[in-house]
Amino acid sequence: MGVACGSALAGPLADAASRAEQMATAGDAAGARTAIRDAMSDFLAGLPFAVGTATFVTGDPSGFGMFEPRPNSVFKPGEKIVAYIEPLGLTWKPASTPDRLETRFSVDFDLLDDKGAVLGSQKAFGNFIFNGVSKNSEIFATLTLDVSEAPVGAYVLRYHLNDTHSGKTASVDLPFSIAAAP
Repeated sequence: MGVACGSALAGPLADAASRAEQMATAGDAAGARTAIRDAMSDFLAGLPFAVGTATFVTGDPSGFGMFEPRPNSVFKPGEKIVAYIEPLGLTWKPASTPDRLETRFSVDFDLLDDKGAVLGSQKAFGNFIFNGVSKNSEIFATLTLDVSEAPVGAYVLRYHLNDTHSGKTASVDLPFSIAAAP
């Protein structure tokens, strides 16, 4: 027995892709891009709040997905720790400016030792507001932490992202170590 695939798999993304293909074929590249971007933005904004990419980086990213990952998670004593984090499923609401949308999130952190004991924490370590005419899904945060007082050893940096508009939270653990300078 065969299974029909065609329209049974259709949904908002498939519909938008079909419209975008038609627009592109008709020479409307800008319209095709807008159709796909808007459909993807709506889809991604409907995802559960979560952390997508979370990684240590060598310095400040120049944009979304534009970063140099660290080759490892071993830091020298006194070296600043820089992390790149992408939240998913942020809640968008109308902004105070007409015809604009905004999303907001804050970041808390816990510094844990290798046995899971909390050595230090900070609420609202970072606060981020994004404002635009569409539900932009290419949002990231650069988080820089100074743990120069921490001795050589293994640690876990636990970031808690808080979606301001929904009240939802998502967490991610980034294990790292501080090694004695050679």
